[in-house]
Amino acid sequence: MATEYIMPDDILLAETHEYVRTMDDDRVRVGITEYAAAQLGDIVFVELPEIGQTFDPNESFGSIESVKAQSDLYLPVGGEIIAINSQLSEEPQMVNDDPYNGGWMLEIMLSNPEDLKKLMDAKTYLKFIEETN
Repeated sequence: MATEYIMPDDILLAETHEYVRTMDDDRVRVGITEYAAAQLGDIVFVELPEIGQTFDPNESFGSIESVKAQSDLYLPVGGEIIAINSQLSEEPQMVNDDPYNGGWMLEIMLSNPEDLKKLMDAKTYLKFIEETN
C-alpha cells in the first residue's frame, strides 16, 4: 500500500525533493518534502549555510543526517540566504514532524524569479515520486 503524502498547495517542488514556498515577491522558504523526510528516517542533524551566502540553482547548500543516511541538500532556486531556521540545530526532528511549517530550513531572496517556473506543482511531484518508486 502506498503512503499518502499531503502537501500544501502553495509550494513548488524539485526532483531532489526540496520544496519552495513563496513568502512574498522575491523571498521564498525552502525545506525538504515529507516524502524525503520519510525516506531518510529519524533526522538527527541538519547543516545549513550562513546568512548572506549566495547559491545558484541546484547547488548544494548543506546536508541532512538521519539514523539511516547522510544526504546533501540542493537549492532549487538561486539567491541569497536571508534567514535560517536555527531551531533545527536543537530540534532536527522538526523536519520529520512538520516539514512544511516548523521544519523549514532557510529563506532566500531570489536572484531570478524565473527559476520557480522550472519546479513542479504538488500533483506533478506526487506523480514523479510514484513513477520513480
